[in-house]
Amino acid sequence: MARIGVNNLTFYYEGSFDNIFENVSFSIDTDWKLGFVGRNGKGKTTFLNLLLGKYEYKGSISTNAAFDYFPYQIKEEDMERPAAEFVDELKAGVEQWRIFCELDKLGLDSGILYRPFATLSFGERAKVMLAVLFSGENDFLLIDEPTNHLDRESRETVKKYLAGKKGFILVSHDRDFLDACIDHVLVLNRHSIEVQTGNFSSWWENKNRKDVFARMENEKHRKEIAKLRKASDRSRQWAEKNEDTKIGYDPLDDHANRAYIGSKTKKMQSRVSQIESRMEKEIQEKEGLLVDIENPVDLKIKPLEHFKKKLLSADKYGLQYAGAEKPLFEGVSFEVCQGERVFLNGANGCGKSSLIKAILRKIDGEREKSGFEVMESGSLQTASGLKVSYINQDTSFLRGSVQDFCRKKDLDESLFCAILRQLDMERVQFVKNMEDYSEGQKKKVLIAASLLNPAHLYIWDEPLNYIDVFSRMQIEKLLMEYKPAMLVVEHDVRFREQVATKTVELGIGDCQVGRKGGIMTGR
Repeated sequence: MARIGVNNLTFYYEGSFDNIFENVSFSIDTDWKLGFVGRNGKGKTTFLNLLLGKYEYKGSISTNAAFDYFPYQIKEEDMERPAAEFVDELKAGVEQWRIFCELDKLGLDSGILYRPFATLSFGERAKVMLAVLFSGENDFLLIDEPTNHLDRESRETVKKYLAGKKGFILVSHDRDFLDACIDHVLVLNRHSIEVQTGNFSSWWENKNRKDVFARMENEKHRKEIAKLRKASDRSRQWAEKNEDTKIGYDPLDDHANRAYIGSKTKKMQSRVSQIESRMEKEIQEKEGLLVDIENPVDLKIKPLEHFKKKLLSADKYGLQYAGAEKPLFEGVSFEVCQGERVFLNGANGCGKSSLIKAILRKIDGEREKSGFEVMESGSLQTASGLKVSYINQDTSFLRGSVQDFCRKKDLDESLFCAILRQLDMERVQFVKNMEDYSEGQKKKVLIAASLLNPAHLYIWDEPLNYIDVFSRMQIEKLLMEYKPAMLVVEHDVRFREQVATKTVELGIGDCQVGRKGGIMTGR
């Protein structure tokens, strides 16, 4: 067990307009299961890289701990090789028998190490890298968003695995995942950093209590300052009035009276100064009370109303790529009607994104054309004249300036930037090229564009990958208020529980359609 002490840490990127960290101090224990929480762009990944010694900084980070980082960067030439051939390059001196033990805890056979890495699913790749990560001794592990692109089953496996480990920092925006895996929280607030015992939910509950108290104290200060300001104005008026009474008096004839008035005026002016001093003190005490309070602006969306209630329907629908031994899925039957938010569930590779692309091709043949021949079975129907707002998983196409993006997408730039500001993106980001954004900021670009695009049906494919937990709750509130018709792929359990009106399980055989309050087969 060791300590990591951070003292007066200051860091900024070359050419940046502001500091990522400024005179930050805190300490953590390497025996903890530490959750790392903060808004996108606040510096979570940057801090992990500072621990790894990748950047120069001011201040000090003192520890004798050794660090290792997830996810490993897999070289392009290694993608065609089995992991067994290059694991020693990922973690020097790692013993394969230890990896086998960790793979078993993750529910994988050791034979997976001998398959070409490119043939593994996202979930399998993540599990192999986690097995390598935890195969060392005495390392303090830096785990950066391990659940992105993982299906529900893989998330559950990784969640149970990490729950049995310790000695790590876990960066995640998944509330359910954090609650299951951590015993301490490191939070990058808006203007401060705090370390607290407990999981995300206990921290959030404490934060809400503190915010309520801070708002009450702030209101008390405001009332006190108003009273002091009123007393100050009254005393100043009295002093000025008394000073005016000296005008017109002859000093030789009425010297005593003038002296008395002058003395009284001086006392009143002194009282004004004392009140103003108290006001300044009250204001200083008030400053800082609300700086860390999360006050997310309510987002807005403009769903269009279609003349038909039923927007989309599938009847025993299936997809199979030409040459494949078996279909991606079959027997899928469900409907999306106005006001419904339908979530697609299933393991990685079961065809959720393929189904979405098939729907988009049905609506607009020019959008998302597949490079593979796809065979369909059953029926897939969409309402005529359906307007769709689509969020893709991929963000790699986001390049160039915000202005160029708005011009290309025919978006009102001022409204687009206003939504990004409501999603807590700093104005300084708008002068950067989007390829320099963090993954979370790129996702917010796609979400803002979708919200600004009026549609009958919103199709979102894993929209919350990399999105911070505060923005997730902000989007939850939006969707619950406006109730747009949606087809969504998203593995965040808490988000789905809040938002979904219906779930569709994809797989071989009859699909299952789950509604709030029960399950029924999707026939």
